Amino acid sequence: MLTAIAAAAFFMSVAMTLAWAIQRKTGNSGWIDTVWSFAVGAAAFALSLAPVTTSNALTSRQLLVASLVAIWAARLGGYIAFRSAGSAEDPRYASLVQEWGADAGRRLFLFLQAQAVAGLILALSVFAAAQNPASGLTVQDYVGAAIFLIALGGAALSDDQLRRFRADPANRGKICDAGLWSWSRHPNYFFEWLGWVAYPVIAISGGYVWGYAALAAPILMYVLLVHVSGIPPLEAHMLRSRGKAFEDYRARVNAFFPGPPQRSERSSSPS
Repeated sequence: MLTAIAAAAFFMSVAMTLAWAIQRKTGNSGWIDTVWSFAVGAAAFALSLAPVTTSNALTSRQLLVASLVAIWAARLGGYIAFRSAGSAEDPRYASLVQEWGADAGRRLFLFLQAQAVAGLILALSVFAAAQNPASGLTVQDYVGAAIFLIALGGAALSDDQLRRFRADPANRGKICDAGLWSWSRHPNYFFEWLGWVAYPVIAISGGYVWGYAALAAPILMYVLLVHVSGIPPLEAHMLRSRGKAFEDYRARVNAFFPGPPQRSERSSSPS
């Protein structure tokens, strides 16, 4: 098992080194998240299928968990790759590169190696779920799978709503506040986080102490999306590019967890 984990760590480091090289070559940082998604999916898939018994026979739980993470990687990685083809720098990375100046190459490399560590933690959470020694599939497995499918559908729907909004020339320069985007400023991030909740649901049972390690996935993703590399840099970019329109949107709509839109003081006062 230690050998498998070490191999996954090495793989993630190499993958993000490749992502760094692609960004430096093309100037398109969208490929960073593409590589990361596929790399995390590949590492988690391989770990989830690692033998857990002396017979080396795969369990139904291993097959379930491996299927879930493979579907996640295929959808997210494929979507980001399609979006990145022919596009310019991701504004979050562009801001960092500009801030780092002449030292951008070195600092971006270190930043992506930190992403490799984050990806390894996610893969190990999937591994913990697949390793649950409970016999056969239980109610928790089905609940976890249901949470995953809801999250997958929500993420796909929010991405499609944003894509269709941006494709309409009449919406150029406007804020997408239709559909799921009227309930959360980042519904794609919320459903991405929700998908990782499925793994501790599957992992934690009985006396399987290592199952609690799967909690690292939703905790890490929440911190990254809400406080580090997700919402903060993206909303800073939106404030610069959309100004008052985004301020009004931010006053009405929750940042992360979906909820009914609120009436801001601006909108409720007489015009």
